[in-house]
Amino acid sequence: MGTANSYETALRNLSARQNSLVTLQGQMSANKSVLRGSDDPTAAAAAERATTRLSRIDSEQRALAAQRNTIQNAESTLGSVNSAIQDFRDLVVQAGSGVYNATDRASIAQQLTSLRDQILAYANEKDTNGQPLFGGLGSGVAPFVDGSGNVSYDAVAGQNASAGNAISNTIDGKATFMNVPTGNGVFTVDLAKDATGKVTNTGTASTDAGKVTDPSALTGNGYSISFALDAAGKTTYTVTNTTTGTAALTNQPYVAGNAIAFDGLSLTVKGNPAVGDTINVGTSTTSNLFKTLDDAISTIGKAGANVGAIGQAVTNALVQLDAGLTRTSASRGYAGELLNRADRISDVQDARTTQVTSDLSVAEGSDQDSQIKRISDFQNQQTGYSAALQSYAQIQKLSLFNFIGG
Repeated sequence: MGTANSYETALRNLSARQNSLVTLQGQMSANKSVLRGSDDPTAAAAAERATTRLSRIDSEQRALAAQRNTIQNAESTLGSVNSAIQDFRDLVVQAGSGVYNATDRASIAQQLTSLRDQILAYANEKDTNGQPLFGGLGSGVAPFVDGSGNVSYDAVAGQNASAGNAISNTIDGKATFMNVPTGNGVFTVDLAKDATGKVTNTGTASTDAGKVTDPSALTGNGYSISFALDAAGKTTYTVTNTTTGTAALTNQPYVAGNAIAFDGLSLTVKGNPAVGDTINVGTSTTSNLFKTLDDAISTIGKAGANVGAIGQAVTNALVQLDAGLTRTSASRGYAGELLNRADRISDVQDARTTQVTSDLSVAEGSDQDSQIKRISDFQNQQTGYSAALQSYAQIQKLSLFNFIGG
């Protein structure tokens, strides 16, 4: 009876050892301790949470990569825009040179037109998914529509907020291209023109962009500066407030290169105005880069041999181009900030991935410590299994001896 009990005990021990070895072999093959939830419910739940977090991080990282790619395209495109504006600016300066005649300037105007069209194409550039880079909060196929020589923004202006683990995936095209102040940002200066936009002044006078000398004295009204001759044949000027109809200055002696100052602003006129020539001062408004380009092309093309018209066209174009370049450069800088933010988010997400991966390894027992423990347990189980096998063999021998002896 005792031998039978010993036999059953040895058999159970051998079977248990064998099952443990099989389990450990499965764990070693899978390189983790928790193969199913029943192995360790607490660890399995922790592993599931870690897996979910890793999946979410991966989704966020893939979305961020797509956003980064779009903004990189936008930043690069804005770099091309800035280069084209600079090329346009160089041609405008070139057009103001006295060595060129009307035919030469007409040729330059054609080059300017090509650059203008290229800048418009850049503004309608799309990302790899076919979405406009400068579509703001939403647009059609092309956010910038060129209709009848007037470019409009056919999109929802605005910028997606960068929040959480994402960045905006578009740039506000309206802020970038359609928000350029005219003149110096406070007032505009130009020579008198007819209905077709051609300068009617016959003298050689032109003016700079002007500046504000006393903000508190500004009226926001329009003015005209008209030139005449006094009794001695000297050139004089009169400044009239065209909004109120009153004179701000009357019959002042004109000296080329000297400032004409009134009501908190001043401007410097050079050249020799003819009798009846007029310079108009208006309030600055909001224009857009494309109108700036179109105006420059038009005024340079129509200036002909009029020295004053050429000088004023160049001055006004350069001021407007610089204002437009400021806007596009600001948007390019913003794109750079978004890319820097994307880099910081990626660094944080990479660190988070490393930590959660470590948590997952510990939870499911795939970390190095667990691997070492499994190897040790397997070796111990092998030793125990060998001992149990020997014990089982001894009991079998004893049972056989008793059977023969009986």
